[in-house]
Amino acid sequence: MSTPISPRALELLEDMRDNFEQGLVPLSVYNDPELSEVELDRVFNRNWVFLAHESEIPEPGDYVLRTIGEDPWIVVRDESGTIRVLLDSCRHRGAQVCRADKGNTSHFRCPYHGWTYKNSGDLAGVPHRVESYRELDLKQWGLVKAPHVDTHRGLVFACLAADPPELSEYLGGIAWYLDVHLALTEFEVLGDPHRWVVGANWKIGAENFAGDSYHTESVHRSVVEVSLFPSILLKHGVAAQGKRHISGLGGHAANLNHDVGAPEEAQFWGYPSEVTEQFDAEGMDPAQYELAKWSKLSTGTVFPNLSYLCSAFVDAPGRPPGTVLMLRQWQPRGPAAMELWSWILVPKGASDEYKDRVARVATASFSPSGNFEEDDTAIWSTIARTAGSRYARSENLKLNYQMGMPGMAEIERDENWRGPGVALMSDLEDGGQRTVQRRWIEEMLRP
Repeated sequence: MSTPISPRALELLEDMRDNFEQGLVPLSVYNDPELSEVELDRVFNRNWVFLAHESEIPEPGDYVLRTIGEDPWIVVRDESGTIRVLLDSCRHRGAQVCRADKGNTSHFRCPYHGWTYKNSGDLAGVPHRVESYRELDLKQWGLVKAPHVDTHRGLVFACLAADPPELSEYLGGIAWYLDVHLALTEFEVLGDPHRWVVGANWKIGAENFAGDSYHTESVHRSVVEVSLFPSILLKHGVAAQGKRHISGLGGHAANLNHDVGAPEEAQFWGYPSEVTEQFDAEGMDPAQYELAKWSKLSTGTVFPNLSYLCSAFVDAPGRPPGTVLMLRQWQPRGPAAMELWSWILVPKGASDEYKDRVARVATASFSPSGNFEEDDTAIWSTIARTAGSRYARSENLKLNYQMGMPGMAEIERDENWRGPGVALMSDLEDGGQRTVQRRWIEEMLRP
């Protein structure tokens, strides 16, 4: 049974739906306590949610503690090698059985009364069972298992809905854009994911990476001024500059900046030869491989809260660029806060020296102290503040998401685009963000 919605919240959602095609979005949806509760059920408990990368749990018994919405789940590789997703809650009194963020174990033992579970989730032992639980059916009292678990290119997803689409169907066209990067070679996570709390609603991050190119020239000007990023990549442009916004992907969206026809030495920008020698076009669409070769900046969002980023950055002026492939997850922590998780991915066969270089570059750019990160999150927190204001709520203050809409601009569709979705030949439009918003409002209004 889904979370009920009050008449006030329902009116707000219906108002957003009714005004959506005019490019108007209520500011208060980015800091509304009731909507925050409803979306945990209607958005996060119904859709496929990213949890981990397989390289984080390579061996039987390896586990990491993650969340779906705000609920704790254990992602573990059991003794047979199968990846399980288990609710971190003892079936006896509900205490959490996992006492660390990661580790390796054959069993999880509840600290309260000692009920013990195999890493498959099956109940294995109950103290004083002979005296007090003689007829207890162990098979009925294992840890709750996520009903649907699947992977794509090493990315582990789970879905709690009773009858969801297959993961491949759910991802649809966004998988093609993920694979522009992930299909080149085998990747692994470098170290632990960075985690920190940001005073902003999770949807702001998801929208930003879905195609908010408009902010870069203003917000990230400082990184150009100190020679940490090429100015050309922050400028807005038209078809000749190879910028494409991709929508029409079922709630997911992508943003690409590629430089087809650049000198041969510009291929795989930021990757050294020791890495590019490992790249293999086998199994990739030729169009994907071409995009990978000429990619300068690539971002995207997998609904609801997984985003990715691939570009070359430097950690100090004058240093050679290093390409960073990152996964970003915007974990809801109430209406005006999120826990931001950030994974660094590197080619598994790369040298330790290269991996160390990528770690430094990634940390300098996107991390709790990263140059780009601090630019973004400082501003996002002010959105939460105004969205929670009495005035925004009482007056139903609207935000403008009309950039690039008919009448506002004449943006051509790339009819020769060989990837899925609708490719627009400009980065000055809000289509990707509106794609994510449209899917959100549909999920929130679905009983």
